[in-house]
Parts: sequence; structure tokens; C-alpha cells
Amino acid sequence: MSRAAVPGLPSRYPIGEQLPAMYADDDFAQRFTAGLDTVLAPVFATLDNLSAYLDPRVAPTDFLAWLASWVGAVDDPLRPTELRREAVTRAVELHRWRGTRRGLVEGLRLGLGVHAEVTDDGGAAWSNTPGADLPPKPPAGPLVRVWPGREARVDPDRVRETVRAMCPAHTVCRVEILPGPPADEGR
Repeated sequence: MSRAAVPGLPSRYPIGEQLPAMYADDDFAQRFTAGLDTVLAPVFATLDNLSAYLDPRVAPTDFLAWLASWVGAVDDPLRPTELRREAVTRAVELHRWRGTRRGLVEGLRLGLGVHAEVTDDGGAAWSNTPGADLPPKPPAGPLVRVWPGREARVDPDRVRETVRAMCPAHTVCRVEILPGPPADEGR
């Protein structure tokens, strides 16, 4: 949608009415300023509603990608609009949880609409016994299991890209894409 030329949009501030009285009856001046009013009306309408453009809950749909880029949110124009709005609205909150299990799971849910589970939180092993054997070598990194949410299909490339962006810099997260929720493995 283009806001450059909205047919029939009246100007809230017609220039012809603001001219000195000697131009009030001048046909050329009134037609000339009416042409300027047509060009400026969308600009004034946008400026008058600027706060609505910056609020992801009510912003025009075509502005969501722009707002998402401002707050570092993942935006997929193919997803339903209400989910895109929620992702942009919660992006700042999500940045507080960046690099954590919660942040990764929420980021995947909001950005891609998938469910996720993170196992092996990167904790440390220790022993109370002096001279005890060293603990077994930990796995290569946290395992992120992802399965479809609302959408029936999971895009593996987008999942890996999101996981890479949201995992802590010092870890390598492994990604496993499942066809459905993981079976309860004796937890």
C-alpha cells in the first residue's frame, strides 16, 4: 500500500484557506493550492498518526517489517499478522533473555511459530571426593529440538539461522528437527 497518493483524502490544513484575503477569490491561487493540498494531505495524515505507526499492535501491516528491524525481531511476512505483531511487541523483552534456554525457546516460537526444547544447559560437573575421576566429557553443546507449531512445515535453514543468532557466542548449539513433539524419555 502506498501512502503517496490516497485518492480523495482531504487535507486537514487546506493552504487556500490560509492565504491572505486578497487570494480568497483568486481562482488560479485556489486551484494551485488545492493541488498542493492533494500532495501534502498524506504527509499530514501520516504525521498526525505517527504514534500509531510506531506501535506494532496497530501499525499498518507493511510497517511491521520496518519496526521489526528497529528492535531486532525476526519477521516473516508469510506468517499471520497477529503473530508478527506479537513478535515485534515482545522483541525487547526477548532480548533480556537472549542466550538463555527461555530466550531461545521463546525466540523460535515468536519468530518462526515452532515449538522447541533445549537440553543440556551447559552446566558444570563436580565432585565432593578429592582425587575422584574426571567427569565424562560433555556433549558438543546444547541440543535444540524443534517441531512444528501452527504451521505444518519447519524451515530448517531459518531454524538454524535463528538458533545461531540466539545461542551464546561461546557455545555451538546442535539442532534437531522433529516431525512432532518429542516422546517423554523417562523424564
